[in-house]
Amino acid sequence: MYAPQEDTELLAGALSDEPLPAGADVLDVGTGSGALALRAARRGGRVTAVDVSRRAVCAARLNAVLAGLPVRVRRGNLFEPVRGESFDLVLANPPYVPAPGGGTRPRGAARAWDAGHDGRLVLDRICREGPALLRPGGVLLIVQSALSDPGRTVGHLREAGLKAAVVRRQRISFGPVLRGRERWLRQRGLLSAADNKEELVVVRAELPV
Repeated sequence: MYAPQEDTELLAGALSDEPLPAGADVLDVGTGSGALALRAARRGGRVTAVDVSRRAVCAARLNAVLAGLPVRVRRGNLFEPVRGESFDLVLANPPYVPAPGGGTRPRGAARAWDAGHDGRLVLDRICREGPALLRPGGVLLIVQSALSDPGRTVGHLREAGLKAAVVRRQRISFGPVLRGRERWLRQRGLLSAADNKEELVVVRAELPV
C-alpha cells in the first residue's frame, strides 16, 4: 500500500483549488490509504475510491469509517470498477517511476511506483480511458514525475478534446526508489549529472461544456 507522500500533498493542493459543489461525484483512482478521497468527501463530494491492492482497499475503508465519511471503496484495475459511470472530478496518483526491466508488470508493493521502462505504463491508460469518465465541465487531475514526460500527458489529453496544462510543480529530494535506480536513470539521460532532485507536476485537464 502506498502511504501519503509529497505527490499526495501536491495533488491535494490542486484539489483544494477546484470548486467542488456539494454532491459532486468524485473518483479517486489509485487511492492508497484514501487520503485524497477523504479530503474530497470532507468537502461534500460523493466519493468513489479505487485501488488494485487489497491492503489499500481495506485501509481506505477503515480510514473512511474512522473519519465518519461516506466513501465508496472498490477494488480493481484502474477504471474497471466504475465502467459506465461518470464523474465531475477524477483524481489520479498512478505509478509513474521508470523502471529497469520495464517489460514485465510490477508485483507486490512495487505496483505503487514502478511504471514500465518510460514510466507511462499506467499514465497512457489514464490518458486514453479517463476522458470518457468525465461529465461536461468535468476535471481530471493527475500527479506524476517529470521523469515520465508530462508534456506527453498534456498532449494526449488535448488530443482527446480536453483543455490540459501543468498547473503545479514541486521539486523534492530523491526518495528510496529513485536513489536505488539513480545510476540507471542517469545512464538513460532522464537525470543529468547535476540533477539532485525530482520534479513532480500536476496536470489538469477539463472537458469543455
